Amino acid sequence: MRERFSGSIITLVISVAFISVAVIAATITRTAAQAPVPSATAPVSAESLQTAPLQTALLQTTWGEPDLQGIWTDESETPLQRPAKYAAQEFFTMAQRAELDEARAALLGRDGRAERGSENDVANGYNSAFWSWKRIGTRTSLIIDPRNGRIPPLTPAAQNMAAAEREFRLALLQATETCKTKMATCRGGTYNPMPSPRSAEPHPRYSTARMNRNDGPEDSSLAERCLTGGLPEFGTPTGSFRRIVQTPGGISIFYDVGQGQGWQRNIVMDGRPHLPANVRQWYGDPRGRWEGNTLVIDVTNFSPKTDYQGSRENLHLVERWTRTGPAMLEYVVTIEDPTVWTEAWTVRQEFTKQSDQANRLYYEPRCIEGNFGLPGLLHGRRMEDFAFANGRGPDPATRDNTHGSFVLDGDPLR
Repeated sequence: MRERFSGSIITLVISVAFISVAVIAATITRTAAQAPVPSATAPVSAESLQTAPLQTALLQTTWGEPDLQGIWTDESETPLQRPAKYAAQEFFTMAQRAELDEARAALLGRDGRAERGSENDVANGYNSAFWSWKRIGTRTSLIIDPRNGRIPPLTPAAQNMAAAEREFRLALLQATETCKTKMATCRGGTYNPMPSPRSAEPHPRYSTARMNRNDGPEDSSLAERCLTGGLPEFGTPTGSFRRIVQTPGGISIFYDVGQGQGWQRNIVMDGRPHLPANVRQWYGDPRGRWEGNTLVIDVTNFSPKTDYQGSRENLHLVERWTRTGPAMLEYVVTIEDPTVWTEAWTVRQEFTKQSDQANRLYYEPRCIEGNFGLPGLLHGRRMEDFAFANGRGPDPATRDNTHGSFVLDGDPLR
């Protein structure tokens, strides 16, 4: 199996990952992803929450805890970081939202092609018909602290690591058409028809993203390996959902994200301390407690094989989940890693409750492609190596196998 074929399949799977559940609120494009059915109860807007008193007695479990249960999703799109154009602006105006929706809808209607018949043209097997976006939300960024809505600067050590990873990946691309035609993927790199001697080097650290090599499973992305991205999770273009289930003394959160990558967290609520520092987990070690009506979850002990914006085993999250209305749930998380960022930063999301009745049958998603496709990627590359060694076909190092994922350039929110 060719790597570019796998990349295209990943794009297709992303766009239809939620076909096992009912339709989410309207999206811009006619090919919107399928997801749990919205609640018949009208969503409570963020503005109305400032004036409407909460009937907290109706938002408790039968054993007296704040009731966070249900399927929740963010029904509008807000960029994680504030675009430079809106530097000092916390909220969009209605006119700006309408303008952005129109501009993004136009992007979805185009069919950008590389030179017909070229490697890059064939690799991009799917166009905008397989993508969808939600409508623009009211806020210009999910980040609320710092006030500029931007991720804080990286520490010098984190900058050096990011540069080393970028330099290594560009070296593996230097002999490909991607660099020859100066595509965005090769930005900062140069074209050299001779494959880089670094192609046999190990990655600067455990790799979580694609590189132009398939010597082993770790050369592929986490998604291709059916490994979830983990925490913190702020959604994808096709949406993401979390189902919260509570029992006396216990809370479980199931995430339905991306290309069918469902995963579950069980929150420890009995006051036990965190695990020893030498015990590391993919989703960290969560310890929860109630502060009034807010569920506070302290998460440490992440695995060095996970990655969020460059942060790994030193990632520390403090999450706050608060039911703010019959159909609204607020999520606030403070993110810190002194080895990566110069200061902690905070994100806020508002989720809308989906219909319990319409979603009473909910089929757990599965990441199937990687289970079948990854062996094909490795086998295909070995066949290319064998053919080239016997004088047939191009050097595999001159082909870009990181290509194939559909990306819309020119998104005004990026």
